[in-house]
Amino acid sequence: MSVNLGPDSSVATAASADNSTATALRSGSGLVGKRIALGAIVPLAILVLWHFTTALGVFSPVQLPSPWSVLEAGIDLARRGELWGHIAISTQRVFLGFAIGGFLGLLFGSLLGLSNIADALLSATIGAFRAVPSLAWVPLLILWLKIGENSKVTLIAIGAFFPVFTTVYSALKHVDKNLVEAGRAFGLKGVKLLTTIQLPAVVPSVFSGLRLALAQAWLFLVAAELIASSMGLGFLLTDSQNNGRTDRLLLAIVLLAVIGKITDALLGLVERKAVQRWA
Repeated sequence: MSVNLGPDSSVATAASADNSTATALRSGSGLVGKRIALGAIVPLAILVLWHFTTALGVFSPVQLPSPWSVLEAGIDLARRGELWGHIAISTQRVFLGFAIGGFLGLLFGSLLGLSNIADALLSATIGAFRAVPSLAWVPLLILWLKIGENSKVTLIAIGAFFPVFTTVYSALKHVDKNLVEAGRAFGLKGVKLLTTIQLPAVVPSVFSGLRLALAQAWLFLVAAELIASSMGLGFLLTDSQNNGRTDRLLLAIVLLAVIGKITDALLGLVERKAVQRWA
């Protein structure tokens, strides 16, 4: 026996679904708002502590300028048209180095994670290179690539390579063997097996490596901009130190922290989309 509920029932069902979706969206936005509010507590507390420390004269203005002095230094550089140039060139260098280093890290991590022969041949060498400090590469890169953009981007790429390589390599070594055998049973092998079974299985690990690589790229930026640079946040940092401009020095540190966090948050959004789709 069937019961025809009629059009009114369909409308009611659709309305109920819409209400459920709206409730879920409100709930999600509320959680995001609470998280942002909680995350802002510590930076605001640091800012307040910084203000009162300078207002009470605990440190001299040369040692620790006030937040307002740092803001004025940023406004002055922006009026001159220098600030945006420093931000733009540093961001470009980081993104190029991150893209190159991340791609090579993914490539070599996949190669060594899937091939026992490649693992035996290359893992010891790559591990040795990973132990070399970032500044040790600077003289060699100047000798080989001179003092142009290539040497700076290459140094950043070196910094971005190892976190991606390490996480992808380790994750592929621990992929469920039964999952791989199931893929092979359906005729998958080589690149098809990698892209269909193995890489989707390690998507969270890949993005963990990418986020570490992005942070490392910003760290290596300062070392990269020591290579006879005349622009960039790393140059602003060292130039301010040499000229005794602590306000600009702190401005460069704050900008590196803020821009680094923004880029990490954007990569985190991509990570959530990728995990939902492939993981």
